[in-house]
Amino acid sequence: MKTALMVAEKPSLAQNLANILSNGKCSTNKGSNSACAVHEWNGTFKNEPVRFKMTSVCGHVMSLDFTGKYNNWDKVDPIELFTCPTEKKEAMPRLRIPAFLAQEGRGADYLILWLDCDKEGENICFEVMQCVVGYAKGDVFSPSVTYRARFSAITDKDIKAAMNSLVRPNENESRSVDARQELDLRIGCAFTRFQTKYFQGRYGDLDASLISYGPCQTPTLGFCVQRHDEIQTFKPETYWVLRVTATTTEGRELPLEWKRIRCFEKDIANMFVASIKEIKEAVVINVQAKEKVKSRPVALNTVELMRVASAGLGMGPHHAMQIAERLYTQGYISYPRTETTSYGENYDLVGMLRQQQNSSKWGAEVRALLAGGVNKPKKGKDVGDHPPITPMRPATRSTERGGALLAGGVNKPKKGKDVGDHPPITPMRPTTRSMERGGALLAGGVNKPKKGKDVGDHPPITPMRPASESLVAIKSIDTPQKRMGKNIWELGPPSNSNKTNIVG
Repeated sequence: MKTALMVAEKPSLAQNLANILSNGKCSTNKGSNSACAVHEWNGTFKNEPVRFKMTSVCGHVMSLDFTGKYNNWDKVDPIELFTCPTEKKEAMPRLRIPAFLAQEGRGADYLILWLDCDKEGENICFEVMQCVVGYAKGDVFSPSVTYRARFSAITDKDIKAAMNSLVRPNENESRSVDARQELDLRIGCAFTRFQTKYFQGRYGDLDASLISYGPCQTPTLGFCVQRHDEIQTFKPETYWVLRVTATTTEGRELPLEWKRIRCFEKDIANMFVASIKEIKEAVVINVQAKEKVKSRPVALNTVELMRVASAGLGMGPHHAMQIAERLYTQGYISYPRTETTSYGENYDLVGMLRQQQNSSKWGAEVRALLAGGVNKPKKGKDVGDHPPITPMRPATRSTERGGALLAGGVNKPKKGKDVGDHPPITPMRPTTRSMERGGALLAGGVNKPKKGKDVGDHPPITPMRPASESLVAIKSIDTPQKRMGKNIWELGPPSNSNKTNIVG
């Protein structure tokens, strides 16, 4: 019987793939390197019986470095690093991945690669191929020996479809990663060595043994320094805010917003307080209503995922992606590294929704959507990598509590904030429309104010009764509140009374 060696990018992914492809009938043995298990089962490939062996690597097998003598900082001029020779070395020597792959690939008739479907995964494909050269029966660079599976989700449907439509590894994408690695190495090391020695020679008290440079790291540091300088040089300016609370004829308290918003002169602010202190009633003089439209979001990509995780869950980008990758390898969401925000014309949205119709959280809404017809998602951007991040199967509360979903922990959501900006069905929902009502008050017989400017910050005051009859009692007035600068509030009223009750 022929043998087919399959290689995934992570041990957990290899286990999930083996369970799907073997229909849960694989046997598992510990690998010789103790890090990567080997899952085996009998099946059919190319219309003949085959013994499948599924194992994995742990990310990149090899890393790029300079040859030995160029790692001496004192004897090598940084300029030489742009032209000196480089070599591939084991990325994790203690795991002995190349030797492990060579052992498992010995005598294999086929090599089927299940690495992540991005450029880095393509590069790892060729690293794996290089490790089994001379051990597999045939030429691993031949299209009749080595195959590549392309998939975006760990579900039975997607994985079995990928197995039935295997392709060739993309050498050009792999070479682009080699080029990027070499540029990062040469530029990063050359400038790191140069600026470390340069600054250490001029600043004796420099509290750093290494001043690193990186094509991504250094521009990011520049943004941080720029923001820090803005904060340090900011000069706060004192201003006052007038707050008035009214009571409607029905007894409801109604906070009123000052049209002027704020005042930078204390005397003028107190003048406004004095002008309304004796006023006990106000009249609604007009009512405004406008339709408010909340459009559906485009489908979720990696950048938006990290933004929502940060705003709603207080999670940093690294932590968010760790959680997303766990969810992906366990089959709950599709591949989480994508720039695409547009579903393809043939994407099975109905099938995706059916997977969610028994959810305890949004199952009822999903069933209603399926019954009334699915709205076509908003058109986004297709960059040709992976479909948008999409839920593939629902999770239960017991799964979440058990930690299988979110191992590593998720911070408690911020109070009062809807963290479901992108629930599974949002892009398929209809556009939301609502009526927003507002009005204006006349206090103490003041003439109708001139039409002002709508700056879009606060909605108009909501009327309680028709304009010709509605009266509201002024319940209390906040003495002008002193506030300092941006987001630094210092509540310090200039008078002894914080609130003056003037209801008779």
